[in-house]
Amino acid sequence: MRQRFAPSPTGFLHIGHAFSALTAWHAAQDAAKDAGGDFLLRIEDIDVPRCRAEYEVAIFDDLHWLGLTWPKPVMRQSDRMAAYQDAIHQLVALGLCYPCRCTRKDISNALSAPQEGVDQAFGPDGPIYPGTCAPRSMGDLGAGDAVRLSMTKAIDYLGGASKIAAMGYHETGPDLPQQITLDADSLIARCGDIVLARKDIGTSYHLSVVVDDAAQGITHVTRGCDMAPATSIHRVLQALLGLPTPIYHHHRLIRDEAGKRLAKRDDARSIQSYRNAGMTPDQVLGMIGLA
Repeated sequence: MRQRFAPSPTGFLHIGHAFSALTAWHAAQDAAKDAGGDFLLRIEDIDVPRCRAEYEVAIFDDLHWLGLTWPKPVMRQSDRMAAYQDAIHQLVALGLCYPCRCTRKDISNALSAPQEGVDQAFGPDGPIYPGTCAPRSMGDLGAGDAVRLSMTKAIDYLGGASKIAAMGYHETGPDLPQQITLDADSLIARCGDIVLARKDIGTSYHLSVVVDDAAQGITHVTRGCDMAPATSIHRVLQALLGLPTPIYHHHRLIRDEAGKRLAKRDDARSIQSYRNAGMTPDQVLGMIGLA
């Protein structure tokens, strides 16, 4: 077993991150007693404008304070742009991509046009892209364009709906079946033509995470159940790029008193705030049910 925790240094870690990291850590430690297990830390810092050095330092300090250790050096996504570009070039060479110049406002305006009897669909990345730029070819790629994957072409390349249905993945977690099957219609309607490379970053979360998990030999991905809808996207990219598929565990989310899931802007619930208040690691573990 090889687990990983992959935070972005765009804010301080909160107790929800502690739950995720410790869940992966304990799984790897339990496996180590039998057949062997490793826990890796990866810094997902592709969103350079929002990443800050102080947040990265805090990630290391918080995790060490909780008792976690990991091999060094730590993988940083900002060092791996060449690997992501290679993956994009593979998908472009398969004829599965197109450039997109649409801004968020363009997409919002296109989706706000009235369509009788059609409800606006939302997916892992928000509103489903309406396909405005789908007729464009990669030969028309401009400096300010993003690169999108045509989900319809990707499904056709992988053999169509019947092949997609047989291309599931193993998943564990609250109220989740053990084997998830993919549905071609759902991939188109509920995921759509995802962004592979943002114009300001050069890659995307979906692309970089599958490339990095493969590069690190990750066998088990532990993350919050809010990420479960994105896993079908990752399975498609793994199939297109010839990458292995880990086992996925989507755990419960840590929520506030109102039932709202925590975000990095919730500084009052950051691990650092509890450390500064004089709490012990065991007290924090008790708050999230891991003591």
